[in-house]
Amino acid sequence: MTRIAVGGFLHETNTFAPTKATYEAFVHGGGWPSMTHGADVLKVMRGINVGLAGFVEEAEARGWELIPTIACGASPSAHVTEDAYERIVGEMIDGIRKAMPLDAVYLDLHGAMVTEHLDDGEGEIARRVREVIGPDIPFVVSLDLHGNISPESVEYTDALIAYRTYPHVDMADTGRACARHMELLLAGNRFAKAFRQLPFLIPISWQCTNDEPTKRIYQMLAAIEHDQVPTLSFCPGFPAADFEHCCPSVFAYGVTQADADAAADTVVNLVLGHENDFDGKIWQPDEGVLHAMELAKTLDKPVVIADTQDNPGAGGDSDTTGMLRALVKNKAIKAAHGVIYDPAAAKAAHEAGEGATVKLSIGGKSGIPGDAPYENTFVVEKLSDGKFVAPGPYYGGRDMDMGPSACLRIDDVRVVISSHKAQLADQAMYRYVGIEPTEQNILVNKSSVHFRADFEPIAGQLMICAAPGAMPADTSVLPWKHLRPGIKLKPNGAPFTPDTASPTLAP
Repeated sequence: MTRIAVGGFLHETNTFAPTKATYEAFVHGGGWPSMTHGADVLKVMRGINVGLAGFVEEAEARGWELIPTIACGASPSAHVTEDAYERIVGEMIDGIRKAMPLDAVYLDLHGAMVTEHLDDGEGEIARRVREVIGPDIPFVVSLDLHGNISPESVEYTDALIAYRTYPHVDMADTGRACARHMELLLAGNRFAKAFRQLPFLIPISWQCTNDEPTKRIYQMLAAIEHDQVPTLSFCPGFPAADFEHCCPSVFAYGVTQADADAAADTVVNLVLGHENDFDGKIWQPDEGVLHAMELAKTLDKPVVIADTQDNPGAGGDSDTTGMLRALVKNKAIKAAHGVIYDPAAAKAAHEAGEGATVKLSIGGKSGIPGDAPYENTFVVEKLSDGKFVAPGPYYGGRDMDMGPSACLRIDDVRVVISSHKAQLADQAMYRYVGIEPTEQNILVNKSSVHFRADFEPIAGQLMICAAPGAMPADTSVLPWKHLRPGIKLKPNGAPFTPDTASPTLAP
């Protein structure tokens, strides 16, 4: 029986974010399933939208024996601590070593992990795996399309295969694609590799695959694949990791080197031809709320606003208050905002009880320039233990645990307060505290793009607002120091040079 070691370790690192990812963050998981070890990995990683779950499904259909090591992820944040990285990778590598002899290894990684002691977390994982298994055993990795891919990750693996949707509704599908490619490798095929890094950063707000130009790029990418080029990936990258390989990339695998090179260059030229198109309208908080209020007068569905700069899916702490202030200041009607992470405020709401009126200072604890706690008197409308299922297409039926949570109301504005962080990418993240999202005029989600998978069907219009946060919508304002010299800081932007780096985050 074919024996394959499997595991997962996912983190998207914003090196400018306020909070690091500790071992405990991976134990809990945030929006990911909580950490699982050994045989429990195969019990948890089923029927959910995660790369490893898709691989397990396909592998078992082929009769492969799977030897699980460890599976975990944590909400995007600042660097993964050295302690967390070494403990998790140590368990993964030790599991692979003990499972030898093996026929193959599959890992579900992210591609944009930076640690306290390593710029390229995934490249080092790949190196350590290859050191254990030797040069000939197939090694395949699934990646987030936000991966900042290094030459080392390409060198030490036989194939990297990235998601093709943002919102990431195809994470499990990508795991299945890895299994299909693994089957080719197990049959004795070996493929030439082509790897390209692109010359400009792409802000995440304009990477959405529901919209142009990214939608067309991925359609063309899929059309290029054929027997001579069985897999081809484009990563727009995660433009908030300050190291030399932070950039978009393309990687292709072909029967010949010429096949791989031709496919990669075709995609690169397609992306370069759309540089002007990676842009769009971003509203300031007050003007955005006022515009949404006007739109709501004629729409029968909510206006859904992305609070993009405090997206916990991009390293924000999900606690800035700029959009809440704008909603209250402008007297928005039937408006809801979520999720603000504030365990102390959630605890105070639970102590006060449903129906109580309580003065609270919520959010604003991350030290983001231009942000501060919001103090006011709220009505505690609904309390929750924070446990629910998120059935939408992004979370894909995951069990969520937001910890003690509350719906607080001020005037006709409701805000979801939680004790754990997770990106608001599912309608259930309003419903679990008694807010029906389809009945609101305005919804403000702490997310950039993932929310669209579940909210576009109920939205009258989508907008993007830029209140203060850890993930600027304009990548050129980040205080870069370690990028590859010459890369443009945004599409058609100025090239990076260390002596012209921005000194501080923009407010």
